[in-house]
Amino acid sequence: MSLKLFPVILSGGAGTRLWPASREAEPKPFIAMSDGQSLLCKTLQRAYALGQDSNLSEVLLVTNRDYLFRSVDERAKLPAGDYAPLRVVLEPVGRNTAPAIALAAHAAIATHGRDAILLVLPADHLIRDIDAFRSAASLAIELAAEGRIVTFGIEPTRPEPGFGYIECGERIGDGSHSVTRFVEKPAIEVARQMIASGNYVWNSGMFCYKAASILDALAEHAPELAAVVDKLWAQHRTGTFDGCDTVEFDPEQFSKLPNLSIDYAVMEKAGNVACVRAGFDWSDIGSWQALSETLPADAEGNRLTGAAMTIGTHNTSIHAGERLVAAIGVDDLVIVDTPDAVLVAHRDRTQAVKDVVAELKKNGDERYRFHQTTARPWGSYTVLQEGAGFKIKRIEVKSGHTLSLQLHHRRSEHWVIVSGQAEVTCGEQTFPLAVNESTFIPVRTKHRLANRVAEPLIMIEVQCGDYLGEDDIVRFDDRYGRAGK
Repeated sequence: MSLKLFPVILSGGAGTRLWPASREAEPKPFIAMSDGQSLLCKTLQRAYALGQDSNLSEVLLVTNRDYLFRSVDERAKLPAGDYAPLRVVLEPVGRNTAPAIALAAHAAIATHGRDAILLVLPADHLIRDIDAFRSAASLAIELAAEGRIVTFGIEPTRPEPGFGYIECGERIGDGSHSVTRFVEKPAIEVARQMIASGNYVWNSGMFCYKAASILDALAEHAPELAAVVDKLWAQHRTGTFDGCDTVEFDPEQFSKLPNLSIDYAVMEKAGNVACVRAGFDWSDIGSWQALSETLPADAEGNRLTGAAMTIGTHNTSIHAGERLVAAIGVDDLVIVDTPDAVLVAHRDRTQAVKDVVAELKKNGDERYRFHQTTARPWGSYTVLQEGAGFKIKRIEVKSGHTLSLQLHHRRSEHWVIVSGQAEVTCGEQTFPLAVNESTFIPVRTKHRLANRVAEPLIMIEVQCGDYLGEDDIVRFDDRYGRAGK
């Protein structure tokens, strides 16, 4: 096939439904499955597999600016191979799928013309049958080349009120139909009736169309959004990060974009929509119950991962880490253990996890946002202990990396080097710091930490102050583009 194909991966989210494994700073696409590979990594691998069937020039990733370094790290974990380039379209704030897809379409047109075909793939879906996925994608690409706007429908396995549905109309060809209508999250009894009719499929949230087709449809059905996107694209900036090209936008202008889904903006209104009835397995991993179902069940119906043990327990899922979790005499639970939070929920109530996140956010508890160990572009930090007026962190800086030049208004810091060698900037001075040496960073003093040697730098940091939140950072210079945030 000679068509130019551009997989567009949409990667973001607030990390609410899979808390505490997923947090706002590290949402669902970065969660590792039972084989250790993240959903984003699996989606990238799935996108690159399409290069066997079509002219795949590059992959476009649309994600939040804060997720850039984690996304590039996930791509580096792919098996060795010759992959097409990855270009990253960076959103300063989330604005739903319609703006994301519109900007991706502009990016494709700018480099490869209006006939470039976009295959839109959410980064948080799990699809195991890659051959069946490629077959469905090939059919969608052919329909998109004819000017159709294509969506993928999943054959329902149960009456699921939490999903959207597509009513299929006249048959177009083998495995494809026109679309009669979209139904958003029906009541359970309505879902049963729709499935019984045989004309309805789940709306997967995956799409395929020419870049020009989707922009024309947006101009017709969502003209306000299309106008703002056109203006944004005209002022976009380009750059690079770890070998990947990047596209960025003015945050103030970006915030003016309407918060619209592509379903609402186009799919429910356009007249040339087709549906490919997909033959592959699919899960959007939308809850702990859905994630649990990806694990094999034992004789009692329990699904276990990590250091988990059950006695007299049935139909219970335990997601443990290295710490042993033992369940005795309980049924129908989901138990999730992380270093700083434990979730225990009835298996039928896992959708309510988002209410826990909302309560944490309301109370100013940063466990809605950060893990105990939080990845950063330069390495990671782990909160070891926290109390009134103090916080103790273990900080690891990768070789050749540097933290931003910054200051804090409400805390001072004591640094002790336990491994490697640091280059410290404090005020007007820059000096080395070796193992078992320490320094003091006064409040409201510009400072920076760098690792100039080959081995990792490990440091213990003790913070003291009346406020120790991660937002008490003023950045003056940053190699990762975060200065001024």
